[in-house]
Amino acid sequence: MTTTTGRMKTGAITHEFDHAADAYDRLVGANPGYHRDLRTSVRRLRLPGRGEGLRLLDLGCGTGASTAALVEAAPRARIVAVDASRGMLDAARSKVWPHGVEFHRARAETLTPEWVAERLGGPADAVFAAYLIRNVPDPDALLSAVSAVLRPGGRVALHEYSVADSVSARAVWTAVCWGVVIPSGRALTGRADLFRYLWRSVVEFDGARALLARMRAAGLESVAGAPLPGWQYGITHTFVGARPGGRW
Repeated sequence: MTTTTGRMKTGAITHEFDHAADAYDRLVGANPGYHRDLRTSVRRLRLPGRGEGLRLLDLGCGTGASTAALVEAAPRARIVAVDASRGMLDAARSKVWPHGVEFHRARAETLTPEWVAERLGGPADAVFAAYLIRNVPDPDALLSAVSAVLRPGGRVALHEYSVADSVSARAVWTAVCWGVVIPSGRALTGRADLFRYLWRSVVEFDGARALLARMRAAGLESVAGAPLPGWQYGITHTFVGARPGGRW
């Protein structure tokens, strides 16, 4: 991790998300497959019974795209969505949500079992974290927190960019960022810091093998990864795992 990227993750990145919040839905809406891929990763959690009786945690919810994917798959679940950015949460809360969906401002890696139990009524049955682990200062601390708030047998899905294992994926990612994402982000928000950071943070982040090893080191079992389809094949992935000690 470069000094610049590390410094962004300790606070500046949250302010950049605050600034970009009003334009964020337009930005991601221009990405073919963005919402479809979130729904695919949620399906890989294999949530049963349309979520009846389930307690779900959406970490790094942003403007609510990941929350919407959870609601579609599990409309009967209780869902608590968390983000550190006030601006992103304001955008999420401005939308219409079914009963049982709540939004809270917090840093995901600092959540405790007590905090989660107070808001969900018990430990989480499943945790979904989209585009989050790459943005926290300490990925291992996040994974430890996730494992702690899951019930035994509870599942986690990380939806994340990972290109370190593939020269071609890095090349495509770099071309798309500098040719499309960074110019578009600058045009819509008036500055490009967040989007240059996006490119750099992905290039510097774990490859799939390294992230799966992190998940195992955090005590998760049944760990596996799968790519998403489309132009982002080999760039965006779902990484799943479960807390030991129970059944679904």
